[in-house]
Amino acid sequence: MKRVLVTGATGFIGQHCLDRLIELGYEVHAVSSKPQESQTAVFWHCANLLEAGCVERLIQTVKPSHLMHFAWSVVPGEWMSMAADVHFRWVQATLELIRSFHEAGGQRAVMAGSCAEYDWSYGYCSESITPLVPSTFYGVSKRTVQYVIDAYSNLAELNTAWGRVFFIYGPNEKPTRLVASVIRSLLLREKALCTHGNQVRDFLYVEDVADAFVSLLGSDTTGAVNIASGEPIRLKDLVLKIAEKLNSVPLVGLGAVEAREGEAKFVVGDVTRLSNEIGWAPSFSLDEGLDKTIHWWRQVLSSGSID
Repeated sequence: MKRVLVTGATGFIGQHCLDRLIELGYEVHAVSSKPQESQTAVFWHCANLLEAGCVERLIQTVKPSHLMHFAWSVVPGEWMSMAADVHFRWVQATLELIRSFHEAGGQRAVMAGSCAEYDWSYGYCSESITPLVPSTFYGVSKRTVQYVIDAYSNLAELNTAWGRVFFIYGPNEKPTRLVASVIRSLLLREKALCTHGNQVRDFLYVEDVADAFVSLLGSDTTGAVNIASGEPIRLKDLVLKIAEKLNSVPLVGLGAVEAREGEAKFVVGDVTRLSNEIGWAPSFSLDEGLDKTIHWWRQVLSSGSID
């Protein structure tokens, strides 16, 4: 049986991978920094991957044949400015995880990278063409990990892939992120204050992101693969689409917030590898994903579980 270890399994992407992995016949071992209720279909492990010796103990306990690595400390809205030592420690932990995984007989590893690895001044991000010139230490950290793991994988004959995530939305998203903050504000009948919204981005529903990663794990594709929709949309069009669904267009405050100085105008992923080599395509349209996200937020706000 294929035994997969999923780090960051309670995170935004990781939590959506578990059921899909079970459906495909994997024995699923999930890692969380906090204790989780036991489930018959998922073996939970409480572990702090940044703690000395933790990674090796975990790998020796589970002895996984497959690995999905999502764990990383990222605070929404602060990932560009978080202290360098936080990302540095995750670089160390990730490299240690891959080394221990390989030495324990691991066969296939898929890790989460980021579109922040690219030079955003190029706008259209292709794995084989766009320069990798990150503008943040977070992006540098992710790029460094992938560079080292690629070289290590070639030498050790380890099968690895690196999913570069673009812009995600969906249930359980942090309320400070764009889609979540707009939906939450409008449902509460509050002003949704935004920038001018002329920035163009590439959004993909979180369940599709998770399914793309699971498909990548089950493929033979190696190296970097963009996890994106490939569909450009202006932020203001996205915001107004949400507002129209909630009959709240007058509550949208475009231009009420200053855009960050030097912010990229266009960031969209080339999904040729994802589509052609893995044969993957999204299951949810933007409208369907937004409808599901709005429904989730209605339930959350009516229950009072998030202030």
